[in-house]
Amino acid sequence: GQETRYEVEVKAPYRQLFPLVRREYLWVPNTCGCPALRDGGEYVLMARRHVNHERTLNRLLLRDGGYARPWTPREARLVREAARQC
Repeated sequence: GQETRYEVEVKAPYRQLFPLVRREYLWVPNTCGCPALRDGGEYVLMARRHVNHERTLNRLLLRDGGYARPWTPREARLVREAARQC
């Protein structure tokens, strides 16, 4: 039932279904199989916006179906190609 909170800088959103601000907090359940994120590292994240029914909680959540992997030049190429097709 515990989570880890990371402060992240959004550099290139892709397929966002909700508005993102430049600085966000990302919440990761401690049971997640994703790697621990390093300070200053760049990552590709698949996260979802989580808002509770009372609308008192609004945060990015890296759920079990999401992923976090280090950013590479290959990732940059894939994002550019996907953006051209959308």
